[in-house]
Amino acid sequence: MIVRIMGEGQVRLDDGHLAELNKLDDELLAETEQGDGPGFRRTLHALLDKVRELGAPLPDDSLEPSELILPAPDATLEEVRELLRDDGLFPG
Repeated sequence: MIVRIMGEGQVRLDDGHLAELNKLDDELLAETEQGDGPGFRRTLHALLDKVRELGAPLPDDSLEPSELILPAPDATLEEVRELLRDDGLFPG
């Protein structure tokens, strides 16, 4: 799966990591729904850090289509709300 972090670039992420990432995604969804600003910020950074850790960066000149777009680290709670689906940022 190709994942884009807005403002940063793309990484190739093995689908086998989705279960681990979905745990953080579920936390982020709950914190967003509750309006928990500090929790949201902490979990967003943890999620993005985990994607960077588990993913392999693509070259900057790569033009791969992104299957998933994640918010920038400085995104607001409202901006992330607009990106969320019923099950969060990650499918499943």
